[in-house]
Amino acid sequence: MKIKTVVLGCLMGVVVLFFVHEFSLAQPNAGNPSSRIGLVSVTRALRDCKATATFGAKRNAENSQMEADEKALTADIQTLTGTLRALVPGSSDYMTQYRQLLQKQGELKASQEFNTSQRGLRERSWAEKVYKEVIRITKEVAAKKGLDLVLERSEPTFPIQGADQLMMTLSTHKVLYGGGCADITDDVIAELDKIESELIK
Repeated sequence: MKIKTVVLGCLMGVVVLFFVHEFSLAQPNAGNPSSRIGLVSVTRALRDCKATATFGAKRNAENSQMEADEKALTADIQTLTGTLRALVPGSSDYMTQYRQLLQKQGELKASQEFNTSQRGLRERSWAEKVYKEVIRITKEVAAKKGLDLVLERSEPTFPIQGADQLMMTLSTHKVLYGGGCADITDDVIAELDKIESELIK
């Protein structure tokens, strides 16, 4: 009876040791997937790369010129309006000035509509151009670092203005926590800085 108890105890000990050994071997493997996941903030990459600062300066200069042209047209309209008031309605001079006033008003409206469209198109084209490079660079950096997966993580800016902006943030901000994941945003920015001259062409 004692022999059976001893043998049974030994067998149970061997089984326990076997499972402990297998568990210890499995532990490092369980941590590998998290170490092969990367994070990148596209918002920060777009905002902090050198090319964006250069583009911003160029954009501001162009916007200033647009505003100056619109102000010049507005000043012309004000001058023509003042002159028109001093003329006799229906006279030849009045009709000439009135025609010029309508032309300037039409020119100002067309200029404002064109400038608004031009600004929006320029911003979208720029964001799309840099975003394509962010995707390409992210793939290259991830491959070099041996990452299997890279998730986008951009922190929202609070307070969020308006319900539409809030809903947009809620629908796009996906990664709420990334402890243990490699943040490769700085690597992406560094690579973007290397091709600054190409981006701002």
